[in-house]
Amino acid sequence: MQRRRRRCLCRKRQNFAKTIDKNHFGLRKEKLTHFRVYWHDILSGTNPSSVVINPPISNSSFFGAVTVIDNRLTTEVAVNSTLVGQAQGIYAATGQRDSSALMVMNFAFKTGKYNGSTITILGRNAVLTKVREMPVIGGSGLFRFARGYVEARTMWFDLKSGDATVEYSCYVLHY
Repeated sequence: MQRRRRRCLCRKRQNFAKTIDKNHFGLRKEKLTHFRVYWHDILSGTNPSSVVINPPISNSSFFGAVTVIDNRLTTEVAVNSTLVGQAQGIYAATGQRDSSALMVMNFAFKTGKYNGSTITILGRNAVLTKVREMPVIGGSGLFRFARGYVEARTMWFDLKSGDATVEYSCYVLHY
C-alpha cells in the first residue's frame, strides 16, 4: 500500500493577507473630531421618519419591536433647523425587563466638509438612562478607519406618539 503524501494548505492560506504601508492610502495624521447633532425620531404623522416593521410581542413590553429609520440630523433641537445629514438604519427593542435597544445606524452627512462621509454606530442604548454611550465602529469618506463613541441624551420625548429628539455628542478618531 502506497502512502499518500499530504499537502499542507497552511502556506497557501497565509497568502490571503499581507501587511501594507498606510501611506499607500494617503492617510495623514490621526485626529479627534467632536461634533453635536440632533436626531429626530418621528413615528407619527403622514410622513414618519421611523417605521415599526416588526411590532412588539406583547403590549406590556416593546421587546421584539424592530424599527427602520431615516431620521433627520440637525444642528439644533428644532426639527426644522439646519439639516446636516440623515441617520439611517434600524433599532430593535432588546430588553425584556428594561428599556434597551440595539442601535445599528449610519450618520450620513449631506453638507459641508463631511458631505458624502458616514460614521457607523452599533451598540446598546439603555433608553431611560440620562446619558447613553455607544461605540463608533467605522466610517467612510473623511471618516475612513473611524473609531470612537457617541453620547446620546434625550432632549424631548412625546409619550403618546413616540416621537423624540436626541442629542448625539460624537467623538471620532479618524485620519
